[in-house]
Amino acid sequence: MQKEVDAYIQQFKAGYFSPLSQMARLTEEVGELAREVNHYYGEKPKKTTEAEKTVAEELGDVLFVTLIMANSLDIDLTQVFEENMVKFNQRDRFRFERKDGRKEEQEEQQP
Repeated sequence: MQKEVDAYIQQFKAGYFSPLSQMARLTEEVGELAREVNHYYGEKPKKTTEAEKTVAEELGDVLFVTLIMANSLDIDLTQVFEENMVKFNQRDRFRFERKDGRKEEQEEQQP
């Protein structure tokens, strides 16, 4: 995904915007996502004059801007994702009630 986004950006003279501008755009897109979630799952119905958008469309916009920001900062999101999954699978493996019924104490007692 990052390579495809980079190929898209490279066709324009402006290139990547500054990290601060990207952060502002990401914040804007997250706000639009929040608005759609509120319309679909919250108590605030959409006005009849508002354009029809979906949560999936807004999540796509958030993902696109995230990819742009990562590219401009030379961050490999695949590597970051893999490192985060290691962290979550270790640190948070017993944070929530598990479907298999295992608890942290059972894990520590095994040889």
